[in-house]
Amino acid sequence: MARNHSRKATQTIQPAAKRRRNLTPLVVVVLFSGIVGWAFYSRRPASTAIGLPGASSSVAAAAPEPPPENLNFLPTIPNMVPAPGSAPRGMVWITGGEFSMGAQDAPEMNEVGMQATADSRPIHRVYVDGFFMDKTEVTNAQFTEFVKATGYTTVAERTPRAEDFPGAPAENLVAGSVVFSPPDHAVPLNDHFQWWGYVKGANWRHPTGPKSSIKGRERYPVVQMAFEDAEAYAKWAHKRLPTEAEWEFAARGGLAGKPFVWGDEFRPNRKWMANTFQGHFPTQDSGSDGFIGLAPAAQYAPNGYGLYDMAGNVWQWTSDWYRPDYYALLAAVGGVARNPQGPSSPFDPSEPTEKKKVHRGGSFLCTDQYCSRYMVGTRGKGEVSTGTNHLGFRCVSTTIAAGSATSLESLK
Repeated sequence: MARNHSRKATQTIQPAAKRRRNLTPLVVVVLFSGIVGWAFYSRRPASTAIGLPGASSSVAAAAPEPPPENLNFLPTIPNMVPAPGSAPRGMVWITGGEFSMGAQDAPEMNEVGMQATADSRPIHRVYVDGFFMDKTEVTNAQFTEFVKATGYTTVAERTPRAEDFPGAPAENLVAGSVVFSPPDHAVPLNDHFQWWGYVKGANWRHPTGPKSSIKGRERYPVVQMAFEDAEAYAKWAHKRLPTEAEWEFAARGGLAGKPFVWGDEFRPNRKWMANTFQGHFPTQDSGSDGFIGLAPAAQYAPNGYGLYDMAGNVWQWTSDWYRPDYYALLAAVGGVARNPQGPSSPFDPSEPTEKKKVHRGGSFLCTDQYCSRYMVGTRGKGEVSTGTNHLGFRCVSTTIAAGSATSLESLK
């Protein structure tokens, strides 16, 4: 689903000669190229590890032979270093410390859930320093404040340039993005084109197309965010995007080895804990959890660190490049990985030319019928220039200077 600002990822699907014929089919193909891996990934078997391009032969050779699988999660050891000061508005201090990173088995060994853990093994020890983290996803109100202050234009709002698509009819050079559109009948789950489509005019102001609006939805997470959009906001707010390790440490809320942010059961005492998909996927979301589709931020109980929506609602960008073998590489080195920043380069064997970052948390579309990545420790992935209507972000900071945008509390 690449919508790269340089448009260099277009060769993923079509040869150049065919790409010049018509932009509209091209844009659809290109935008879907990144989501092909994501959509099929929840139903893919585990991949074999792949050595880092350009890595020494000893490192590359180590990746296919990770240590024996070990799901014995060790306790989290919190960092005792105090916060550098009071938390910035809308943020909370995360102590950091040492923890076991990776995904627990899916409850009852559900097949879809087990497939979701394939690139989240082996379990390995990681240490992260303390940091401040946004209590919720960045909201429409916060992103609006950023745009008003800077005049920023998101990737989805930018009109494709003719020089990037030589020979394309001018009428086809239109901005837009990818939107979930549920079919009105049952469809096979091996064809994601049945429920994803490129929509002209879809962007953060119009998440599902030109006729949609964020008016009255100030407290909802901002969506249709490409990675550079999230980075631009974070820089303006004197923050940054979290590493994958920071995100997981925060999501666990001090718990170790649990399949969910809140504990062992998906619905403890039959209580809904996150905004996910109920009903028959992808045709009908019953809204049994209180919401059909996207929900406002902070509608469910926070985790042990006071963070909301660390499972479900919207996927969230992290700063790490995606590789399915990254955990195996870390485990092969041994010891405790300290403040890991992710691999130095991306690689997704299902789409080797696409540059992807790690997504975390799952979304309102996650279900045990197709994608169980509301399970803590599981990983998503996305091409860096692509946003969708179920993808947002939150920020972190290691200084008390962060935080200049409207807080969620002020909107209540």
